[in-house]
Order: sequence, then structure tokens, then C-alpha cells
Amino acid sequence: MNLFIREHLPLIIINCLQMTVMTLVFWLDGYRSVPLVLYSLFLSVFFLTVYLVYRYITHKDFYKRLAQPMKRFDEAFETFQSAPLTEALSNLLKSQHTLHLNERQYQEKRRNDHLTFINQWVHQMKTPLSVIELITQENDEEYMTSIRGETDKLEKGLEMVLYSARLETFEHDFQVQQVSLRKITEQAIRENKRLFIKNEVYPELHVQSTVVESDEKWLIFIINQLITNAVKYSAGKSRKVIISETRQSAQVELIVQDFGIGIAKTDVKRVFNPFFTGENGRLYRESTGMGLYLAKEVCEKLGHGIELESLQGEGTTVKLIFQM
Repeated sequence: MNLFIREHLPLIIINCLQMTVMTLVFWLDGYRSVPLVLYSLFLSVFFLTVYLVYRYITHKDFYKRLAQPMKRFDEAFETFQSAPLTEALSNLLKSQHTLHLNERQYQEKRRNDHLTFINQWVHQMKTPLSVIELITQENDEEYMTSIRGETDKLEKGLEMVLYSARLETFEHDFQVQQVSLRKITEQAIRENKRLFIKNEVYPELHVQSTVVESDEKWLIFIINQLITNAVKYSAGKSRKVIISETRQSAQVELIVQDFGIGIAKTDVKRVFNPFFTGENGRLYRESTGMGLYLAKEVCEKLGHGIELESLQGEGTTVKLIFQM
């Protein structure tokens, strides 16, 4: 009703002005019959009222639709009264809905094609990396050790690309089950064994066999990101990374703590933003700013919490929070 009145307010004002002008014309021209003037005004108001009532009845659903946002796309197919304007709006909404569906299907196809390409590309790249690793294992020369270190970096980079692409279809790529924190942490440490040795940083494990509900594959990915950051930013400053577990009333916290360079106070609130590297990114050019971002995104999808505390020059502590 409010929208109807606002739309027809100019018409009402114009009619009132028109009646006023016509009354003045009659009066100035010598027609001084008050009953005639009042009767003319009555007829004008009457016909205007009839028109507005008819307009409101025939366009009631139309104005109601305009005043309320759609909650479902299929509401665009609701029919209004058979007035020309309402029929035109209904046809416009249907055509827009069809156009939207076609565009959505096209974008979905492009996304799926891109994801398929990324998956195939990553797996194709892993094959030559595996061959290089086998070749380097047969030779203990120092330069072969360097090559193995570089292949580890390539493998981790490919893994990040793969998991980043899979994050878009996360709901089709996870399975919640009982996961042992100690078992999965030990696996993550083994996968990063060369990284620890190369940087002369060693893990100190204080994790019990606590069982939490999570997805094992994605959880290993998260822990790998935390360990990689902890070791990378501890190299040359600290010789250990502590991985421990604490219990609160209704939750378990898996803590990854390093004693490295830490994070600047101004950067702490932004470390979970995509592609943000901060001051440390200027010192470590290989930083992508995606590790913590992906870790947080996965935690949110799995229903886990993640918190980070850091003091520049003293180290960083990251907590994974599991509800029990």
C-alpha cells in the first residue's frame, strides 16, 4: 500500500491542482454558483477515487511483489493479475531467471573443467617429481641433497594448489571420522622430516592419543601448513618446535609453538587473509600468504577453531580447537 501511494502521489497532486485551477477559472469567469462548483469537485474526486481503487485491486499483487524481496528463485514464476504492466514484469522476471540459470550452469561447467584440469595437472607433475626423488635417493652427493630439498618444495607447492582447488567443492570431498591426534601429528612430522633436518629444527611432541571427530586428510593438510610455517620461521633462530595438547572443559587444543622470528603486532590480525605475507614476506620471498588462509577456511568448514598468538622476536603459537 505504501508503494502504491508513493507511486500515485504525483497523480493525486496533479488532479488536486487541476481541480483548483478549474474552480478559479469558473469563479473568475463569472460562474459564482457554489453548488455547481462543489458538484464538479465531487465528480472529480469520485472518478479519481474509483480509478485509484480499481488500480489498487488489479495491481495489488504487483505492488506486493515489488515491496518484498524474493526468498526463492522460483518466485519469479508467480503470476500476477492480468494487467499489461504486471504481465510485462512477470515475463521480464522469467527471462532474467532463465538467463541467470544459463549463466550459472556455464560458470559451474567452467569451474568443474578448471578443477579437473588442476587435478590432472598436479598428478602429472607428481610423476616426474617421484622419478627425480628416486634418482636422488640413489646418490648421496651433496648436490643431490639440495635437489631433494627443492623437490620437497615443489611437492608442497603442488599440494597447496590441489587443496586450494578442492576447497571449492569441499562438501563433496570430506568424511568425518574418529581421528587420533597423536597418530595424525606423527604422520605430519614424518612427512616434514626433511624440512626439519634441512633447517636443523627438531620437533618436540607432547600429544596424547586423544580421539577427535574430523577429516583425516584435511586435518593433516592443516597440521602440515602449521608445521611448515613453524619450521621455516624458526630456521637459524630456534632449534625446536613444540607440538602439544591441552584439554579444556569441553574442548581439546592442539598447539604448534615455535620460538622463531614471530609476527609483527600490526600483521597478526591479517595473517589469515589470502595472499597476505606481511613483514616476514619481505624476508622469506617464497612465502605465498595462502597457508594460514587455507588452514582457517578448512577449519571453518570442519567446525574446528583456529587461533594465533605471536610476539615479534619471540615466536608464534597456533591453536587448533576441537569441540568434544
